[in-house]
Amino acid sequence: MVKMVKNFLKPEQINAYGVANELSDFIWNLVSKWNWFSKKTIGIQYVTAIDSIAGNIAEGFGRFHKKDKEKFYYNARGSLFESIHWTQKSKKRNLINQKDYTYIASELDKLPREINWLIKITEVKLKK
Repeated sequence: MVKMVKNFLKPEQINAYGVANELSDFIWNLVSKWNWFSKKTIGIQYVTAIDSIAGNIAEGFGRFHKKDKEKFYYNARGSLFESIHWTQKSKKRNLINQKDYTYIASELDKLPREINWLIKITEVKLKK
């Protein structure tokens, strides 16, 4: 277990990270039940994209320099839009039902503003 200094913010305290992390587990559970062809063609890309949102936020959070942090937050935003694409494609191909689609879409809708906030706060608050 990594020991963290108590005065520092942790990735789990960042709303965008929490939403993305929970959603990635939800998507994993859905995709893991798909047939082989669906997993191979859409599932792998979908899981990779959705995992990458929280992964890039965490990596950016761990970087020291402002430009490094921002780069990973921008990558997270790119993965978010890729995840939206795979969500829509999965719905269109009847791989996810309406209830799951509505939940996933509502969670993804929270993230652009949250990730943009991370980029902006990093730009404004960090000196280098």
